[in-house]
Amino acid sequence: MLFLSACQEVPTSAAQEKGKGPDKGKGSAAQPPREVRVIAAATEMLPRTVAATGTLAADEQVVLGTKVPGRLAEITVDLGSRVRKGQRIARLDENDFRIRVDQADAALQQARARLGLPPRGGDERVDAGQTAIVRQARAVLDEARLTRDRSEKLLQQDLIARAQHDSSIANLQVAEGRYQDALEEVRNREAIIAQRRAELELARQQLTDTAIVSPIDGAVSVRQASVGEYLATGAPIATLVRIDPLRLRLHVPERESSGVAIGQEVRLTVEGDPTAYSGRVVRLSPIVAEQNRTLLVEAEVRNTTGVLRPGAFARAAVVTGAAQPVVTVPASALVVFAGLEKVLIVRDGKAVEVRVTSGRRDGERIRIVDGLKGGESVIVQPGTLTNGQPVTIVK
Repeated sequence: MLFLSACQEVPTSAAQEKGKGPDKGKGSAAQPPREVRVIAAATEMLPRTVAATGTLAADEQVVLGTKVPGRLAEITVDLGSRVRKGQRIARLDENDFRIRVDQADAALQQARARLGLPPRGGDERVDAGQTAIVRQARAVLDEARLTRDRSEKLLQQDLIARAQHDSSIANLQVAEGRYQDALEEVRNREAIIAQRRAELELARQQLTDTAIVSPIDGAVSVRQASVGEYLATGAPIATLVRIDPLRLRLHVPERESSGVAIGQEVRLTVEGDPTAYSGRVVRLSPIVAEQNRTLLVEAEVRNTTGVLRPGAFARAAVVTGAAQPVVTVPASALVVFAGLEKVLIVRDGKAVEVRVTSGRRDGERIRIVDGLKGGESVIVQPGTLTNGQPVTIVK
């Protein structure tokens, strides 16, 4: 009985295994289609561009300092303050400078009085012959000349001694010298008036210089002084930067630099800001840097809203040519493996790999230089999808 029982169990087990075999093989051979989303490769009219990275810089940067020494009495700006050209941003104590103006003014009045001019007035031209010192010297000279003439006649009549005549001649020569000296003194006093006038103007200018004004429209990037601080000549008070327009400094590779020219449009973006900005190439370096073989290019970027900041990193594209047809696909459709680039397209219900050569990236799209035609259905986000794998297109 035991033997029969064992013989009956063996066929049953074998039959079960036999029944399972075909089902298992059938399941491994069948591969369900994978659902994919596709998008047609687009043909767009895009300009020829040169990509580069660079830094935004202030158009002008000014370290504003003092022209005269003094104690800082007032400062009206701080970090980030916007200023206009001609706006007063600081002021030194004016008391000492006002006293110097009064002193120089008094010295000028004194010099004018010595020349016979009224204390106040702008006309400093004088007739030297009408000044008191010259008239006095001329009177002495005329008297000496008459005395010499009289003594000469008396000498001819032997009425005076030769020594007395010689004395009259000497007196005439002394009078002539004093007259010439009087004329020179008038010119000297005129020069002193001019000197006093210059000293007064200088004192007034120094009084004006106690007010420190902004030479540009811009903003304060650094404040370097505080109220009550004594500042020497040239001591910095604040650093100002002009932020509209900004300078975009780009380093263009040497192989692409020949197409860059002044006046071309520049499109740029900065970190953390999705907005696209534009500018114009305004300056080109005359040399190519030997260290990295790049050409320095400067573009002018308007910044009327003040959103852009000097020092920010920027990615830019210089438009070097007219628009031309270019095939583009979403960046997520490009697969890169072992240095090879490919996209997967749908053909006869299967995924087919296509080798491509990519170009520049424009936002979320990539230019395809070779290997793909416009209108072909490209799989978006292929992931681990392989060549020949069945696919089902979903919307």
